[in-house]
Amino acid sequence: MNDELLNKISIPYTSTIRNALIAINAGKIGLAILHDTNNSFYGLVTDGDIRRALLNGNGLNTSVNDINRPDTITASINTPSSELLKMISHKIRCIPLLDKNKTVKDLFLHDNRSIIPVSAPQIGTKELQYVSECVLTGWISSSGKFVQQFEKMFADFCGSKYAVATSNGTTALHLALLSLNICKGDEVIVPTLTFIATANAVNYTGAKPVFIDSEPKTWNIDSERIEQCITPKTKAIIVVHLYGHPANMDIIQDIAAKHNLAVIEDAAQAHGALYKKKKVGVINNTDLGCFSFFGNKIVTTGEGGMVITNRKELYEKIRILRDHGMSTSQRYFHTVLGYNYRMTNLQAAIGVAQMEKIDDILMRKEIIAEKYSKKLKDIPGITLPYNEEWAKRVCWLYSILVDKKSYGIGRDKLMEKLQDNLVDSRPLFIPVHQQPIYKRKMSLPISENISSKGLSLPSSINLSLDDIEHVVDIIKQNCRK
Repeated sequence: MNDELLNKISIPYTSTIRNALIAINAGKIGLAILHDTNNSFYGLVTDGDIRRALLNGNGLNTSVNDINRPDTITASINTPSSELLKMISHKIRCIPLLDKNKTVKDLFLHDNRSIIPVSAPQIGTKELQYVSECVLTGWISSSGKFVQQFEKMFADFCGSKYAVATSNGTTALHLALLSLNICKGDEVIVPTLTFIATANAVNYTGAKPVFIDSEPKTWNIDSERIEQCITPKTKAIIVVHLYGHPANMDIIQDIAAKHNLAVIEDAAQAHGALYKKKKVGVINNTDLGCFSFFGNKIVTTGEGGMVITNRKELYEKIRILRDHGMSTSQRYFHTVLGYNYRMTNLQAAIGVAQMEKIDDILMRKEIIAEKYSKKLKDIPGITLPYNEEWAKRVCWLYSILVDKKSYGIGRDKLMEKLQDNLVDSRPLFIPVHQQPIYKRKMSLPISENISSKGLSLPSSINLSLDDIEHVVDIIKQNCRK
């Protein structure tokens, strides 16, 4: 560990929780080093210590010396690694290495953070500050100022009139379908290459999902195949902006208008993506847009979702359905069958902090994508993510296709090589028509081919240039003709 990082995470033992959080966030290893007035080692404070202290009623101005912290095991800077490993346990994951003056010269770390993850949220001081406010004031359930604040911020970001926060992205889709009166006997057109929640939400209503193949460049629903699947039972089209690239909305909306169908944008993976300079969600007044804030999404609340719309009657209906079908004018008076799909104030507090830095998140995601594309473009057998000239994709996950025929290794073998080198990766979604609970005797060859070759690489916004170089080097070593 270099001296610059050690300095960032080293603070006096009299520092406040607020100062400790700043140091922890700067170091990104989950802890800060405490030292005394002689710069000698005093102890460690972890993000877990602080969470527990805040839950016990301490404030951000409490001294870290006054909160409970476990004893720390230390070692000499000259201790062999083999001996240090023997000192590691499930409770001891960090050993400060001291010189003869008891000054920390390095840290011996041994935990899962040594693996480069596919995606990890960046939770900083603002998120913790706002969540702490919820805890300290008691507003931890679905009431509280952060829910409405998050809804307004997200609606403004997407350019919609209305937004309703939900418990997750799947419930957002379910509510959107319910607000359109989709029910048993209806059919809803969905892409087969998507996360299964898109189809599940249709099933929840009793309707039948009708699967459409992908187009080969953007991997989105093939708009040219939609019309041939429309029947008198078809009531809506769900469009998924897959892996951050917008679908071809003009053609899809023309088809929907011709056949009097509703359109829902599943933008769970595409916060901030642009279609002809318009943010996804309510492009050209799409009926409804749905988003997910799962832990690996561009904006996260841990779990959470959002429905956006420009139609007031749908907005009002969704708000009632989200809250047990309760009348907005008379408490505990339930006018329709509803659901408990509410977002908590705790989740929304994290969402507000995330939205305050959304532009920075998107910019850093774009930089990661550009670096990958530049370094991977000439590697045989690798197909980079495509971007139509009318679109601006966002890098939810940087996903590539690995062609086994080019050099004989294939996607699955490359994943093993990455894992061997402490790099996590993910295959693309399995097409829904191939899933056991939906399996149908049909061939949708484009989506099947994309799924069999698709691989998502580490894409967290805290990914360093060295991390990207490491990932690319592994691919280069294994992708030779």
